[in-house]
Amino acid sequence: MTSSATDMANQGAQWLQGMKDAAMSMTTRDKKDEDEAYSPFQNLQKSVVLQECRCFNDREINPRRCITILTKILWLLSQGEKLSQNETTDVFFGVTKLLQAKDQQLRRLIYLVMKELKPSPEEVIIVCATLTKDMNSKMDLYRANAIRVLGAIIARTDPTMLAQIERHLKQALVDRNCFVAASALVAGIHLMHVNGEVVRRWVNEVQTALTSDNPSVQYHALALLHQIKRQDRLAVSKVVASLTRTPLKSPLAQCLLIRFAKKVIEEESSADTRDRALFDFLEASLRHKSDTVIYEAATAICSLPNVTQRELSPSVTVLQLFLCSPKPCCRFSAVRTLNKVAMAHPLAVTPCNMDMEGLINDSNRSIATLAITTLLKTGSESGVERLMKQITSFMSEIADDFKIVVVDAIRAMCLKFPQKHRLLMTFLSNVLREEGGFAYKKAIVDTLLSIIARVAEAKEAGLSHLCEFIEDCEFTLLSTQILHLLGSEGPTTSDPSKYIRFIYNRVVLENATVRASAVSALAKFGVSIGSLRPSVIVLLQRCLYDNDDEVRDRAIFFLAMLKSLEAGADVAGMSPKGLILDPLPVPLAAIEAHCRNFMAEPSERPPNVNEVTVDPELLQRERKAAAAASKRDERAAAKESSARTESAADADADLLSRMPQFLHLGARFTSSKRAALSETGTEYEVFCVKHVYAAHVLLQFHLNNTLEDQLLENVTVAVDLSATPGLVAESELPCATLPFGTPGVAFTCLRRAEGVPVGSLPCTLKFTVKDVDPSTGVPEPDEQGYPDEYNLEELELAAADFMRRVPVVDFRTAWETMGAGCEVVETFSLSYNSLKAAMDAVIDFLGMQVCENSGATAEGARATTTLSGVFLGGVQVFAIVNLRTDSPTHVGMRLTVRSSDANVSQFVASSVA
Repeated sequence: MTSSATDMANQGAQWLQGMKDAAMSMTTRDKKDEDEAYSPFQNLQKSVVLQECRCFNDREINPRRCITILTKILWLLSQGEKLSQNETTDVFFGVTKLLQAKDQQLRRLIYLVMKELKPSPEEVIIVCATLTKDMNSKMDLYRANAIRVLGAIIARTDPTMLAQIERHLKQALVDRNCFVAASALVAGIHLMHVNGEVVRRWVNEVQTALTSDNPSVQYHALALLHQIKRQDRLAVSKVVASLTRTPLKSPLAQCLLIRFAKKVIEEESSADTRDRALFDFLEASLRHKSDTVIYEAATAICSLPNVTQRELSPSVTVLQLFLCSPKPCCRFSAVRTLNKVAMAHPLAVTPCNMDMEGLINDSNRSIATLAITTLLKTGSESGVERLMKQITSFMSEIADDFKIVVVDAIRAMCLKFPQKHRLLMTFLSNVLREEGGFAYKKAIVDTLLSIIARVAEAKEAGLSHLCEFIEDCEFTLLSTQILHLLGSEGPTTSDPSKYIRFIYNRVVLENATVRASAVSALAKFGVSIGSLRPSVIVLLQRCLYDNDDEVRDRAIFFLAMLKSLEAGADVAGMSPKGLILDPLPVPLAAIEAHCRNFMAEPSERPPNVNEVTVDPELLQRERKAAAAASKRDERAAAKESSARTESAADADADLLSRMPQFLHLGARFTSSKRAALSETGTEYEVFCVKHVYAAHVLLQFHLNNTLEDQLLENVTVAVDLSATPGLVAESELPCATLPFGTPGVAFTCLRRAEGVPVGSLPCTLKFTVKDVDPSTGVPEPDEQGYPDEYNLEELELAAADFMRRVPVVDFRTAWETMGAGCEVVETFSLSYNSLKAAMDAVIDFLGMQVCENSGATAEGARATTTLSGVFLGGVQVFAIVNLRTDSPTHVGMRLTVRSSDANVSQFVASSVA
């Protein structure tokens, strides 16, 4: 018995092992099949399918075979296969013959194929006749599908045929069968976009359908009702208000109503005038029995503008409960919404931190990534170390796309807690050495560069981490980016000589592009640090025999610069140090054109950068190139991109004094914002930018012609100075041609005869009009044109135009140092509804820079801001603005101005009046 029992146990073990092996084999094969993405219609030929379609004409129809053929046709169309007009017609008429079959599955496929075939306008008549018969059928399946297909075909081909079937659709809207009613509503939604006048007549039937007990009918009825009334804001508000008082039975309709209510609330001007009844409806929806409705309401509240932390609290509480839900979709949606809320209200999300820490190890990597990034935004400084330990093991388990999201969140945390930069930079340096693609490595490098730029204490540690990275960096773009940073920041560190070894190693070991960047970086060290210059010259001399032309040319150029620096000589009118370290004062294309002119007509005087002039057309091309480059940079933060745009505009304005017509203006003092002189969308759009110089005001007019059949020539803007003493019109630079859709620029130069003139300047656009063919944009050869004028809005010249925004580090010290000798104090009563609006207006009137972040409005009825700037002539000006709320429509202001000139103080103080 014992031996028999042992044999049975062995046989059972062998059988069990065999079953495990078979299961493993099946699992492996299933995974292999999934990876191969097998399709039964693979390598299907269109010609073969069209041949098979001939069976549609058989006397005895085989439903199973026809279903297979129709499925093949749908698959070909879904893969982008195109049917010719004749092929479409043949298939279409063959399919219509199948309508005599009684098979329901076949009939449903017939409807689908008829909709996807896109019949021609001639065939639509046959479609209408065929499907209208089905619309009157006793079978609800036929009626509903016929309505949906016919509505889609009419919307796509001939919307005027809607009148023929309008009666059938209106009856279907209130049909007892929910499938028929929902189909008619869906057809109405599609037809609303192409023939809205007819659909708007169905409003009574749609409102009747809205009272249906069926969730699908109620949902589509609400969607169509909103489409009908969306052009009338007041009607939409009334519908939403009435429906919020009578709860809908359909969760989907409730979600739709929440979205409409949110849109109505967003159209209100501010949180003070918000419709409280609609907001109470959103809060009440947080207690709905459907998770979908609860989440929709929470998301709506969280995305409202000007929402307060108190108003967010119920939504955050509901989302916190979702974080513990067993449903992955609930957890993902909750953490995704909290992640967005954390950007604007991190303190409101802080109570959820403990629950989100439990999601770091969630099996769904998307949920885990969102949880980590949210914690990085809302976490406290004391919890950074614990959080980074959890992230370390997590980073190795996720894909590069998720890693990039985490790295971006770490950047934000480091800027929020700069004291923790060592810990965070060490973490980034460690993950930088791990395996990863270019986008992931670039995100880390960009993060390190941002930290180095924002946190002064992190510069040397960050440069050391980047030096170690380029030792084995496989990406040329990152190496050149880091070498450029080393050349710019390395000479300013406490021990710049330690970076020379890392840079020269790139010259020895890397490709030509990296070697050229390394040569430029070495040259910057030689220019900036005199003690290292001889060593740098020796290293650059070794590069003279490089096998790449670019590397050799750079080495020769920089050696010449360094030797000129030793001799104290200038190069082309500029010092070698300024030529290497500072950006060029004019575009490179202008220098190239100047050198070509010099080579064509040589002279004894060598070329000089200060003599380079800029052609207006070249300036326009540079502006377009800069705009195109800014559009390509999608990963930049909004604040950084805004700063780059302003700096680019300043550089563009500085080039104006390089134009031959304006060389006498000298250096630019300041420039104003763009002021619109005509409304957007009118015949001619005109914007003006005022550039202020020591004795001149240069008006730059940006022009746009919106008329396709006109070409404008010799376009100028005449400025009437009769009411503004102290200004004299000196010169004009017209825009030669202004075709449709192509922006142009014209200039008017005004000279200040005395004082600082302010006031309104009437402007008139003057030009010669030529009629053109809109298709070509070219006028007739004998077209002479005729002069015409276009009145523009008045151009305001204010005190702020003569003030340059210059911040100070310590406003209180600068204020006390200036003293009260030239102090002016004025009081005003301003007509504004809030302190924030009044403060923004005063800052705009004065044209000064807000200091020490005092522009944020304080809580309560009072606010104070400090301002600084430099007035024309180099006069430093300081101001303190005290605001208080006197009434709901008035704000009292006390303005105190100090400067070194009493006249300037009085002029600035009176500019608000």
